[in-house]
Amino acid sequence: MAKIIWSEIDEAPALATYAFLPIVQAFTKGTGVEVETKDISLSGRILANFPEKLTEEQKVEDWLSWLGDLVQKPEANVIKLPNISASIPQLQAAIKELQEKGYDVPTYPEEATTDEEKELQARYAKCLGSAVNPVLREGNSDRRAAASVKKFAQKNPHRMMKPWPAPGTSLCRVAHMDSGDFYETEKSVTMDKADTVKIQFVDEAGNVEVKKEVALLEGEVFDSSVLKVAELQKFYAATEQEAREKGVLLSLHLKATMMKISDPIMFGHAVKVYFKSALEKHAATLKEIGANPNLGLGDILNKLDKLPADKKAEIEADINACYEGQAALAMVDSRKNITNLHVPNDVIVDASMPNVVRDGGCMWNKADELQTTIAMVPDRCYATMYREICEDANKNGQFNPATMGSVANVGLMAQKAEEYGSHDKTFEAPSNGVFQVVASDGTVLMEQPVSTGDIYRSSQAKDIPIKDWVKLAVNRAKASGEPAIFWLDENRGHDQQIIAKVNKYLPEFDTTGLDIRIMAPVDAMKFSLERVRKGLNTISVTGNVLRDYLTDLFPILELGTSARMLSIVPLIAGGGLFETGAGGSAPKHVEQFLREGHIRWDSLGEYCALVPSLEQAAEADNNPKAKILAETLDEGIGQYLENQKLPSRKVKEIDNRGASFFLSLYWAEALAAQDQDAELKARFEPVAAELRKNADKIEQELNDCQGSPADIGGYFKPDPVKADAAMRPSATLNAIIDAM
Repeated sequence: MAKIIWSEIDEAPALATYAFLPIVQAFTKGTGVEVETKDISLSGRILANFPEKLTEEQKVEDWLSWLGDLVQKPEANVIKLPNISASIPQLQAAIKELQEKGYDVPTYPEEATTDEEKELQARYAKCLGSAVNPVLREGNSDRRAAASVKKFAQKNPHRMMKPWPAPGTSLCRVAHMDSGDFYETEKSVTMDKADTVKIQFVDEAGNVEVKKEVALLEGEVFDSSVLKVAELQKFYAATEQEAREKGVLLSLHLKATMMKISDPIMFGHAVKVYFKSALEKHAATLKEIGANPNLGLGDILNKLDKLPADKKAEIEADINACYEGQAALAMVDSRKNITNLHVPNDVIVDASMPNVVRDGGCMWNKADELQTTIAMVPDRCYATMYREICEDANKNGQFNPATMGSVANVGLMAQKAEEYGSHDKTFEAPSNGVFQVVASDGTVLMEQPVSTGDIYRSSQAKDIPIKDWVKLAVNRAKASGEPAIFWLDENRGHDQQIIAKVNKYLPEFDTTGLDIRIMAPVDAMKFSLERVRKGLNTISVTGNVLRDYLTDLFPILELGTSARMLSIVPLIAGGGLFETGAGGSAPKHVEQFLREGHIRWDSLGEYCALVPSLEQAAEADNNPKAKILAETLDEGIGQYLENQKLPSRKVKEIDNRGASFFLSLYWAEALAAQDQDAELKARFEPVAAELRKNADKIEQELNDCQGSPADIGGYFKPDPVKADAAMRPSATLNAIIDAM
């Protein structure tokens, strides 16, 4: 019996599971394929980490650790839906909801002063950021649009693209630092033997504080870099002045969810620079109430509730005065006056920068209209490639989804491969001094001079995953016949070490007739865009961050969303992890569902991921039934796209539930029509006939239930009975599926 693990996660994809998973389990019943769920949601992770005061019924197993063990076995077959990469505000909201539901979990201590609070913070850190991904990603990433999805997108181009102004006239640009950033300071070494190194801080008086010990393997790449905050603040101030003088919006694009130490600090400096006069004037009061700029302006405004009404009003007035005479900020929600600087996880660079390109170099202003923006992406490691695509669009006009080529990705991410500095190795300099990476024999491998408040970070990438990544790139180039470009910059410390490894490992694989090149990100972007505009496809071969960024950037332009990407992770141990796209839009879909009972989430990513998962089950178990399930599902997806049964934006029209119904209808019809397996044919002929006969009635039931607020009994931890009722509202469809 082949077992497929379906991850239980959060928000819209979690709700969509209530509609689609019963269909999958009914269709696979009796075929030698079993589909079961494991809870790795944010609430599940919190409960698993803090079982001490929970009742037996409330306890949740640590399924994330269990899955972490599974992906290191050849039988692993996991479908991973997008989970929340939790920021501190999201973590706090989830804790509050759990406490209100009677779960005795501790409150997250923002300011940890006691040992107990520090321990709590460390335990909660396991739930923050993309905690799930490093555990499960025991392989490198192969992300691309499925052929049927790309074909559909070209035949039915999405309508979200906004024109760029006349060539060369847009004032939109990507602004980045020119000195003092991580790019400039990065140093990197490749370990000639295994060792445990220390990251230590040495102050001006020579006092040594060991920050972290890191066990490194032979051949492992280890980096260190620093961002100078004085330079960062100068950059923010200069860019604000430029935006003000040009009369354009100012926006900041970071990834505070993944780079959860460095980016919130960088975000906080932007808040401090923009609201400087108010924050400096009231510094003592704000410190007293625990207002933290790193958590955004929203946190500061919320903390003002602790003050007497007159003092609160005074500080609010001073904050509001900062908007006058400065560049207008891009808005996240103009109706609620939520700016780009309110919450660190509201604007995430990999999802926000594609929208700037898509929207003609614009973001939303206070009047809820699109307006040209200067987008600040401070660090040059990746800012230059965003700068290049904006310059290209300014020169050549908007991209055309009907004719543009694709940029697939082969991403280095196995065994926690990093190249952006990981949070557990990121530190804020407590004073002037130096950060050092010291080998066990006392040799200083790398040293970074710092001033108070500078941000230090280290990252690591192991040798076996790098070699596997090179092999995967060669295999993709061979399978597709398309050029494969390694996006690596010889002027950057980390990339120099990786280039040496690529050049070492490429000759070990057969590259006859393949076009494989190494280019700096800005040149790789230029090359890829020239091909994209000619309708040609290119494979980007990148580290973990660019994997993240590019597999949002191009799909959002090509397909309208990155949720429709095929994301296959061939695990190093031999199994497979099948990811189902991005969850950046998930919160908006839940909000709409709670407000008006219409859920717009498109489960195409889940449908597409299930195909290779079933193929793996077929191969691993030599199971022809699983192979037929995969082939017919693929046909069903083709019909689903052809007949345009995707969720609509509007209430009382098809939503996620209707989409999953139509997919089940087309899948059942394909199973009934096939002649390879008489048993499957006989089983699905009556099911297909029933679904087809009742299609209009089911569609009506799924549309009629919309229009009023939905009650699912919780945001982070919905009530399963209520969520099931809300996501399976068609009695007719339920009767057919449940009878299977």
